[in-house]
Amino acid sequence: MDFAGLDVTGDLATSMGIEYLEATPERVVGRMPVAGNTQPYGLLHGGASCVLAESLGSVGSALHAGEGRIAVGIEINATHHRSATSGYVTGVATRVHGGNTLATYDIVISDDRDRRVCTARLTCMLRDAPGS
Repeated sequence: MDFAGLDVTGDLATSMGIEYLEATPERVVGRMPVAGNTQPYGLLHGGASCVLAESLGSVGSALHAGEGRIAVGIEINATHHRSATSGYVTGVATRVHGGNTLATYDIVISDDRDRRVCTARLTCMLRDAPGS
């Protein structure tokens, strides 16, 4: 999928089954299947939630940065509230700060019953793209 010239495909997002549903610099929405992203007990892996959160926040940060600039994740934290064992989880990344050098997004990940599974925060450093 291409949002304003931004290619959001990648090996990790593809292997995790991440689908982008909406993307603007202010808000990015995506979902990911629980199946294939679980830990040995059959629960959604906390690292998978972090991958979804960082993917969504990074897309928002790159859109905020604009053409000729890139976004590089420098900090992520996550609190896992409950488990998910089936279906999809949906993440909504909302920009809380958008400056010239940093962008920060709050990401809420919910299950199919709209119960909060994880809350994360991602900060990206914004830089000029190499060669620009």
